[in-house]
Amino acid sequence: MGQTIDIGRRIELVPLDAHFGDISIGLYRQQDDSGPVYRVFTYSRREGVEDRIAFVVQAMEVLGGMEPAEGGRLRFHCGYAHQLAIKRVFLEACKLDPAGPVEPRPLQILDKKSGLQIQVLSEGDGVYRVTAHGEGKDRERRISFIAGGLMKLAEMDEVSGTLDQVAFPCGQEHDALVGLLLVRAPNVRAVLREQEAVASRGVLAAPSQQDG
Repeated sequence: MGQTIDIGRRIELVPLDAHFGDISIGLYRQQDDSGPVYRVFTYSRREGVEDRIAFVVQAMEVLGGMEPAEGGRLRFHCGYAHQLAIKRVFLEACKLDPAGPVEPRPLQILDKKSGLQIQVLSEGDGVYRVTAHGEGKDRERRISFIAGGLMKLAEMDEVSGTLDQVAFPCGQEHDALVGLLLVRAPNVRAVLREQEAVASRGVLAAPSQQDG
């Protein structure tokens, strides 16, 4: 009899990996003594698949500011799950060209809709403040909208009495994670629709259904 692999509970799926022969790759949540940990897994036996999974894991470390855990898994240094945010980290890591550089995203973007330069500042204790610079329009409205986008993408909390500040419930800094999500925050509705579409497509294929 084959050995059963306990890979945990699947929380996200890339049904067709465009960078590696359209295999399916899943992100799984597990629990150990330190808290939630995450595993990237595929049933594919295609030659080179171990290197592909290792690349995705390493990219997630960089893009999400995560740290390695035992057995090739990942965790956040704060010990929190941040489950919605890690789904985006996983999807973005799978999109990266393996031949290109993997670098953390800056805490600054150009908001194309308003023409404003958006910058996010860490205020300490997991609090981040959204600022805007330049000659663009609707400054206060765009600041509030982008702060709201970060809340939706990372399950951050609104800082009471403000429209420009959001906070991680763990109370710790996650600069790399905020930089990654900031790119998507101005168009958060489209991002959430994309995640719903990915979640509704396919399942993680067993070895007999994948090449290799």
